[in-house]
Amino acid sequence: MSGSQNLTQGPLWRAIAVVSAPMSIGILAVLSIGLADAVFLGRYSSTALSAVGFIYPVTTAITSLAIGLSAGANAAISQSIGAEDGSSNRLAVHAIGISLALSVAVAMLVWLATPLIFRTLGAGDAVFADISGYMFWWVISFPFLVLMMVINAAFRADGDSVVPAGMMVLAAVVNIALDPILIFGWGMIPELGTQGAGLATLAARIAAAVGAVAFMIWSPRLCWPKEPLKNLVRSARRILSVGLPAAFSNAINPAGMAIVTGTVAWIGETAVAGFGAATRVQSFVLVPMLALSAGIGPVVGQNWGAKEKGRACGSVVLSFNACVAYGLTIGVLLILTAPWIAALITPDENAQSYTISYLRIVGLSLFGYGIMVVGNAALNARDKALWSMGVGLIRIAAVYAPFAALGAWAVGYTGIMLAAVAANLAGAALAIFACYKNDLMPKVGAPIGKFIRLS
Repeated sequence: MSGSQNLTQGPLWRAIAVVSAPMSIGILAVLSIGLADAVFLGRYSSTALSAVGFIYPVTTAITSLAIGLSAGANAAISQSIGAEDGSSNRLAVHAIGISLALSVAVAMLVWLATPLIFRTLGAGDAVFADISGYMFWWVISFPFLVLMMVINAAFRADGDSVVPAGMMVLAAVVNIALDPILIFGWGMIPELGTQGAGLATLAARIAAAVGAVAFMIWSPRLCWPKEPLKNLVRSARRILSVGLPAAFSNAINPAGMAIVTGTVAWIGETAVAGFGAATRVQSFVLVPMLALSAGIGPVVGQNWGAKEKGRACGSVVLSFNACVAYGLTIGVLLILTAPWIAALITPDENAQSYTISYLRIVGLSLFGYGIMVVGNAALNARDKALWSMGVGLIRIAAVYAPFAALGAWAVGYTGIMLAAVAANLAGAALAIFACYKNDLMPKVGAPIGKFIRLS
């Protein structure tokens, strides 16, 4: 499962699995960083855990720029590989240059806006002090994150997800190993609290970015091109036509989560801590569906570039079915294990109650979120990023945010959870409709077996 892969031939399930399976390990590793932060900082102080509750949706929203740019790189490079036009390495270099320039500018703006963002969300003085210490190191680390993610997208477009997964695991190992040392102090290293968690993130991202660059240098289809500036403007348009809408699309959900976190803050900082812990667990259990979304892009892109539209459509149908099967299974497991999970993350019994309620009520709807992210990834690979942006925008602006505010006013925390359920189901319905309209689902009356060839 290492090296370049031709995803336009062979069984569809194998084409999806060859990219998705290693990515599940990589995504699990990366998300374990957030879970480890929550566990260590929760043990450090309740203020630090509340700070994480504010930080997580905001940094996730900003990270969406990296996700969007990697989606643009994946769409352009995978279609180039499928069409065999010989421009994949030049597109990869252009994507890296464009992404680094944008990421440095965004990092500077985020640091300047940090007080405004978190004060607006309702962070008190003590919590904001912890937030500020973390964000200083986080913004410095952001360009390294973008560099790693765009290179990883280039490898995935080439059908190789082992290198990206390896870099993600490397980042997780470094981050988690440094977390307790820098948060609590060790020997001559002082106790740094949330600032230590941010510094660990910086070290991890530098290590992973350096590793990704090293692997890229030795890649035959992604190495330095002979004419690096050739067709730069054309490449920029191609990458950004998908990358910018995809960045906005990926930012919509965490931005909505940040708004909802502000709504939860009406109830109290303990509720924010419990809600933040629950959403981190949610991200953790979504790993297989996130891996499918990482795998579907190269499969759709290569097959669309090779004019194998039936295979592109079939891969989407298979992935949607997998989301339903996995999502319902994990929802039942969350109902059964929610108390144990909550106790693992936070010792505060009041915060635990909020975490348990969220996991039990929202858990059964997570399949809908999986369908949405897989559908949006397929639309991005199909150069239909505006459609995926529309799906995410409607889900948040028309369903989640307004219903969460209304629900919080009417019935408190329960109303916020019911809004999350409604948003997940709406996201699934919208993604299916968008894929159907863009030839990524079989038309009504078409034999599904034609699109899903398992062997």
